[in-house]
Amino acid sequence: MIYFTQLIFIKEGKENTFHSFEDHVLPLLQRHNGELIYRVRPPRSSVVATTLGHPYELHLVSFIDRASFEGYRDDPERLQHMHLKDESVERIMLIEGKI
Repeated sequence: MIYFTQLIFIKEGKENTFHSFEDHVLPLLQRHNGELIYRVRPPRSSVVATTLGHPYELHLVSFIDRASFEGYRDDPERLQHMHLKDESVERIMLIEGKI
C-alpha cells in the first residue's frame, strides 16, 4: 500500500469551485484501487502551531501501488476537471508514505 496525505490550501472565495472539483474527481479513486480514508476541514482553532498557514482540507488517501496512483493522477476524466483545481487551489503539500 502507498499513502498520500494532502494539506490543501484554497484561494479565498473559491471554496465552491474546489467542492465542484472534488465532486468530479473523488469518485474516480475507486476506479484506480484508491480509497479516501480521511477527509477533514479543520477549524482554525484546532491548529496549535503552524509555519505553513491553515489548510482548508486534509486528505489521507491510499492506493494499492504506485501504478494505481499514477492511473488516477492521469485519468482523462480527472484531467478534464483540472481547470477547477487550478482556479481554486492556492497550493497543496503532498506527503507520501508506506506501511
